[in-house]
Amino acid sequence: MFALTLAPFVTVAELSKTGQYIDGIVAVVDDGVVLKSQLDDQIADIIQRAQEQDMDLPPANELREQLLERLILTEIQLQRAERMGVFISDQMLNQAIGQIAAQNGVAFEDMPALLEADGVSYAKFRRELRVEITLEQLRGADVGRRIAVSPREIELCLADLEDNVALNSDYNLSNITIAISESASAAEIDEVRAEADLIISRINDGADFAALAIRYSDAQNALDGGALGWLKGSQLPTLYTNLVADLQAGDVSDPIRTPSSFHIIKINDMRSAIQVSQIDQVNVRHILITPNEIIDDQTAKQRLDDALIKLGDGEDFAELAKMLSDDPGSSNTGGDMGWTGPGVFVPEFDTVVANTEVGEISEPFQSRYGWHIVEVLDRRVYDNTDDLQENDCVTRVRNGKMEEETMLWMQRLRDEAYVDIRI
Repeated sequence: MFALTLAPFVTVAELSKTGQYIDGIVAVVDDGVVLKSQLDDQIADIIQRAQEQDMDLPPANELREQLLERLILTEIQLQRAERMGVFISDQMLNQAIGQIAAQNGVAFEDMPALLEADGVSYAKFRRELRVEITLEQLRGADVGRRIAVSPREIELCLADLEDNVALNSDYNLSNITIAISESASAAEIDEVRAEADLIISRINDGADFAALAIRYSDAQNALDGGALGWLKGSQLPTLYTNLVADLQAGDVSDPIRTPSSFHIIKINDMRSAIQVSQIDQVNVRHILITPNEIIDDQTAKQRLDDALIKLGDGEDFAELAKMLSDDPGSSNTGGDMGWTGPGVFVPEFDTVVANTEVGEISEPFQSRYGWHIVEVLDRRVYDNTDDLQENDCVTRVRNGKMEEETMLWMQRLRDEAYVDIRI
């Protein structure tokens, strides 16, 4: 029911009434451990998911090895997140759960009962979601900050959008990614290439793509059968865009090499995404008086009442805004806030703007920022298709770099960690 991939959560071993550990350690990872109970839980979860989705699984020993490696990588990242001070508060966690609830058409308070109905403990759901968000924050801080998008890259991307069918389509994709070590020899790279070719051969012979992804893929979504879900063509990494351009629904690409891996892509489905976007915009200017230790609410409102009298006597709004307004973002421009679309202003401000005609000035009103008067200068319907395309290009270029950088980053973390496997 819920569109969420849960990451494993590192817990402490249970204690019996005698104070003795009743769990076992399957791996020591730097300053932490991976417990047998964690590994057993992961195995049970993937077997249940495979049964529900009618997917084949690799042999038990290979599955156990893959899941243990996934738990080790998670433990390495969690320890790094702790050292870097990455912390997910209860408020942030509740916001994320609220978004998941909204996506599934349910209320936040109904989540525990609905999860229990699906056989999922709400406490476990919260723990695992906290870990998933922690890892996302860590990757954003550790990898994302290193990625820059140049104006030239955006320019080239926008040129591609003009007549590129792939970039104007949406794709439901699955992938298999086979990692190549940074220190791999030519012979080792040949072995990985041969493995990729073997996978293609098995797909051509009718093998299930999802089962092969579970068995062979090194990507984070491997245990989901390599499923990536629906993605905009304009937001795909450049590597994937080049692969899908000549493929149709149901097709599987040939392996393609990157510095850190080989990739195989399957198009599960595709659809046209060409559309024109238009939004209602309003151009307003305002004067803000913010109450403080000296100016109370009554005084703030009175200053705006006096300003309205001066405006009625012909004084210039912009000049009054420069002298009176406490808004650092607009006072120097005479209170002008430019053209803005829906959702930019706080609700109190939005309500007044919506009920004020073009050329009119509102009565003083209060928002969380203080007291305002606002003048509506104009309204228009704006075609923001170009803006959306530019934003999509930024995302696309970043995604293209992010996947490769994340793969290399995780390989380095794994190579640098102390890991003692005990099974």
